[in-house]
Amino acid sequence: MYYIINLAMKKIIITFLISIILTSNVSAGTDGENDLSKNSKTVKDCFESLNRGSFALNQGLDKVILKPVARAYRGLPSPVRTGTSNALTNLSSLITIPNNVLQGEFKTAGINTGRFAINTTIGILGIFNVADKMNFPEYEKEDYGQTLGVWGVGTGCYLVLPVLGPSTVRDTAGSFINVLGGDPWYNASTHGNNEFLDESDYILTKTLTAVDFRANNLETIENLEKNSMDFYASVKSLYLQNRQRKIMNTNATIEVIYRGNEGDWEEIENQ
Repeated sequence: MYYIINLAMKKIIITFLISIILTSNVSAGTDGENDLSKNSKTVKDCFESLNRGSFALNQGLDKVILKPVARAYRGLPSPVRTGTSNALTNLSSLITIPNNVLQGEFKTAGINTGRFAINTTIGILGIFNVADKMNFPEYEKEDYGQTLGVWGVGTGCYLVLPVLGPSTVRDTAGSFINVLGGDPWYNASTHGNNEFLDESDYILTKTLTAVDFRANNLETIENLEKNSMDFYASVKSLYLQNRQRKIMNTNATIEVIYRGNEGDWEEIENQ
């Protein structure tokens, strides 16, 4: 009973927050500068002072915690790291598939469902990417922030979230929508009886995702920081470019993409 009441209260609070965020988001997009559906490339940094404070905090945490852990993780045998990365990507299908449907990409949703089923079973929980060996189309992650963008919701202002990293008002709202599905990762079964993954599973998954990404991109991020006159501005620009590309489903690539957690920026891509 306590769990049901707690979950209900959580959903009421999050729904309220989403309503506020989306209301402000519509206002932010009415000037034509923040609406990606109109191919605008300008996103206001309304909270720059706070954002730079969060950015500095995240950089400190990265230096003290994430970066050393990522270096240690990189020392693991390659098959272990590859299997971990494959399993995390497979789990992300639980968010990608419903967003494929919401964006009207029913064929892609079917393909990704097949990919998830094959990798989860034959690939042993996604440790082995069997679907790629079977020549499935390349997998592209989707999330609720992207879906809101496809629906024409403006980006709103740029945000830097403590720990989670770069975002926008719209992408933050998308993260709240993810939580509204119940416990994280929806109704992925842990024992074959439709149980939700609990909070500890979710935290472990997101932590591993951050470590795996950071380990894969140690040198590139260091080079970006070393060669940037304003590292904050560089990360902001690259994040927004990457989100634009994903929402518009274009093939344009960018030099470096960096985010520590939710909705990670995939792999480093070069022109």
